[in-house]
Amino acid sequence: MAGKQNELKQIETEMQKPGFWENTEKALDLQKQFNALQQTIEDFSALAKEVSDLKELYALVDNALLAEELSEKALVLLKKLQEKEKQIFLSGKYDANDAVLLIQAGAGGRDAEDWVCLLLKMYQKYCERQHWQYQILAQDFSEAGGPEDRVGLKEVEMEIKGHFAYGLLKKETGIHRLVRISPFSAKQLRHTSFARVEVIPRIKQEQISVDLLKPSDLKIETFRASGPGGQNVNRRETAVRITHLPTGLKASSQKERYQPANKKIAMELLAGKILRLKEQEKEQELAKFRGQRTEAAFGHQIRSYIMQPYQLVKDHRTGIEDSDVQKVLNGEIDKFIQAQLKLSTC
Repeated sequence: MAGKQNELKQIETEMQKPGFWENTEKALDLQKQFNALQQTIEDFSALAKEVSDLKELYALVDNALLAEELSEKALVLLKKLQEKEKQIFLSGKYDANDAVLLIQAGAGGRDAEDWVCLLLKMYQKYCERQHWQYQILAQDFSEAGGPEDRVGLKEVEMEIKGHFAYGLLKKETGIHRLVRISPFSAKQLRHTSFARVEVIPRIKQEQISVDLLKPSDLKIETFRASGPGGQNVNRRETAVRITHLPTGLKASSQKERYQPANKKIAMELLAGKILRLKEQEKEQELAKFRGQRTEAAFGHQIRSYIMQPYQLVKDHRTGIEDSDVQKVLNGEIDKFIQAQLKLSTC
């Protein structure tokens, strides 16, 4: 808590400087950080007092009825502590940031494109459970077909706004595997599909350094935004795609009606991808130093969702399992996220 209190003092000092509100967007971001930190400190202080009070009461207890009452209070306090535990593990530089979720169809053809839609709904449901806001930034639809003439997604990008959105979701990055009876198979054959999930921090333009995105390193393209079935939803080329030539990383946006606005969003997304890549490189170097085996970025199958011949969701990193696949696909992924957060800090 001492570190968080020092961080709060630093932000408070910055907010008291003359001209603080000259850059409104930056000022609002700092104010958001200040409020979040202040709330965290107050919550932990209140919990610390509850723990202290409970210890004192236990020392004085002398009858079974009072002991039972204190046990009930201890259970309530344990749940509060488990909820606040998240904040202990979320100390990364960008953990408190909003996030951008990217899902891309892998091997599996039309089934994989349908799998992208299912994963997108799962994360949207999770966001709703967390009371976060989300918005689609870009999406590439497949051709309609199969049962109910359903339309799949080749890839999709979604912005998620919420405190610690990036910190909680960043370990969802990796390959997600689905095993089921294919709805596109006339012979009702079992099919395995793959999709790649990537989570990056949402970086604001003023946080992007000149060295991070040099104009000479960028390839900027414009295109028409597309809708279901490949139809163009805009006659002008308002959508923007930017490629970072040194790394090959790409980012695009088509949500806004005007090209400059989409370019700004694409630049921020690309900055987030580059920073995430640097973060992963540091993690891999640290793992080598510790003598741990590292996996190739984005190439590691992190979780399997099996619908047939049995029902099971299994995280291959933590060993956490759940036999209720539908519940998981409805956004109840908290235990997978929390287990991975704890494992990452070991």
